[in-house]
Amino acid sequence: MHELSIALSIVEAAEEEVQRQGGGEVCTVHLRLGPLSGVVREALQFSWELACAGTPLERSELTIENVPVRIYCGTCAAEGDPVSAQCLYCARCGGTSCRVTAGAELEVVSLELVEFAESAT
Repeated sequence: MHELSIALSIVEAAEEEVQRQGGGEVCTVHLRLGPLSGVVREALQFSWELACAGTPLERSELTIENVPVRIYCGTCAAEGDPVSAQCLYCARCGGTSCRVTAGAELEVVSLELVEFAESAT
């Protein structure tokens, strides 16, 4: 299950960003995920809690936005949905000279941080 190593990498990157921001606690990590990324959403979500244990993200939530597969057809010059995620040819003209324009994403979009208030002394 390579999703655990992906979750660990996301946690590590988020920890680095928290340090750059001067501290705080991550409450939510927003991720974009396409079906062509090779990542199983459910496995990644299952791995999240394990990856976050003992880190500043321990109580964080992983929010995943699904990105549908989109293609550009070189035959009819249209951008749209393919016939299916398994049949990446143009649903409009049946052309096979297609380029994937969306659906392979695996990207952290944003982090929601809660800043710690400095204690008055």
